[in-house]
Amino acid sequence: MAASSVWGNNLRISIFGESHGPAVGVVLDGLPAGEPIDREALLAQMARRAPGRDKSSTPRKEADEPEFLSGVLEGRTTGAPLCILIRNTNTRSADYQNLLQVPRPGHADYPAHVRYRGYNDVRGGGHFSGRLTACLCAAGAVCRQILERRGILIGSHVAAVGPVEDEPFPGPEIPAALLRRLSSAYFPVIGEGVEEKMRAVIEEARMARDSRGGIVECAVTGVPAGLGGPLFGGVESLLSSILYGVPAVKGIEFGAGFGAARLRGSENNDPYYYGEDGAVRTRTNHAGGILGGITTGMPILFRLGVKPTSSISQPQQSVDLLAAQNTRLEVHGRHDPCVVPRAAPVAESAAAVGILELLLQNGALSPLEGLGIQPERREGEAQ
Repeated sequence: MAASSVWGNNLRISIFGESHGPAVGVVLDGLPAGEPIDREALLAQMARRAPGRDKSSTPRKEADEPEFLSGVLEGRTTGAPLCILIRNTNTRSADYQNLLQVPRPGHADYPAHVRYRGYNDVRGGGHFSGRLTACLCAAGAVCRQILERRGILIGSHVAAVGPVEDEPFPGPEIPAALLRRLSSAYFPVIGEGVEEKMRAVIEEARMARDSRGGIVECAVTGVPAGLGGPLFGGVESLLSSILYGVPAVKGIEFGAGFGAARLRGSENNDPYYYGEDGAVRTRTNHAGGILGGITTGMPILFRLGVKPTSSISQPQQSVDLLAAQNTRLEVHGRHDPCVVPRAAPVAESAAAVGILELLLQNGALSPLEGLGIQPERREGEAQ
């Protein structure tokens, strides 16, 4: 069985650490050499996901300051494995002492107890925690910079929180300015006044000692046509395999998704035409930029169903594994009443890693020299 914390073939990422351990981190192997890393841009993406910076998130505060242990020299990738460490500085492990005995509903405590024979780290969810998405966010922030130099942009918005819905992405083309705005926001939405309504729903759940789920819609533009493959090698399979690594994600749909099941073929098919630049485009994008598992050149569009936060303060029914009897549990600790806003940058990051892997698989990653970017030579280096 493949290691569950390792993903990718040409670009391999390996995530390590636990929620309440000394640190979490990620190793990226297969990055192209010579790519500049903008640390400020990386920190900006990390801040969007970081806990304790907004009333709608957990009060646990972490600096989420990434440390490069290898793979970067003088601000550029070396081609060696890039190791990023993110230290945990604000843990309260005492809140989780009874979870080996009484598992939390909605969490991985019980199946992990069975799978690892009780040796799993339950503090804050251990290796199953959303804390590990900080690693994915860091990896994606690096990959995003490499993609942006090739004209590939990624952005997402909170499409729904509970019953409150945002406007969908305009289509079939998605403006670069909109993607840049959304990808720099903590609570990204498209419509005016939507954020306030969503925050009210989240606050209502928080005051009721409950939680809310929602939907994140993500778009990727600038991906050329012809990448991917049929059947099991398709782009949907590739992206889904990394997006399902985000703990709260319970569903993924591309393009019109399940909505296509309600359409006629004449409504769902995307008519082709030649654009002003001579490229083949489609007048609609129900396919979400993918047909037959292969990119069409249109924006890749997908939505993620994000479940309500499992840790809620209300008393819940559970079992006492030592006494082998039913019991009740009250969960302590610091938790998000809704993880959807923080899931948006994680979705973008997972997409960035996936798209870079797709380009590398297909030999479609343009070299820096082809972009007019010359690697800087160090003093004394051979010309």
